[in-house]
Amino acid sequence: MSDSMRKGLGEQVGEKVTPQSQKSTGQVLSENVTGATDKVAGAFQPTEEKSATQKIGDSTRSNVDSAQNGSSGYLDSAKNTLSGAAESTSNTLSNAADTVTGKTKGTTE
Repeated sequence: MSDSMRKGLGEQVGEKVTPQSQKSTGQVLSENVTGATDKVAGAFQPTEEKSATQKIGDSTRSNVDSAQNGSSGYLDSAKNTLSGAAESTSNTLSNAADTVTGKTKGTTE
């Protein structure tokens, strides 16, 4: 497999710097397909057959993928923490309301 069958580094950078809002649906779909295909091709192409720019592109993509996977873990953790805090606050307020209601019922009966 040669680099000629792979996306060029310039093309990859160009796709990343162009805002999604300026792309047609067809362009986005095409980029997704060619990006996935290039990713697979990069995984199977032996390192010694890659040009210097393809090695840089594959390494950068790998680092970005790892960072995205790690950041989604952090986001999930933050969501869980906030969800737990909201539930705890809700329970505390509910208990406080029950206490006030119970005291009110007790004093009016």
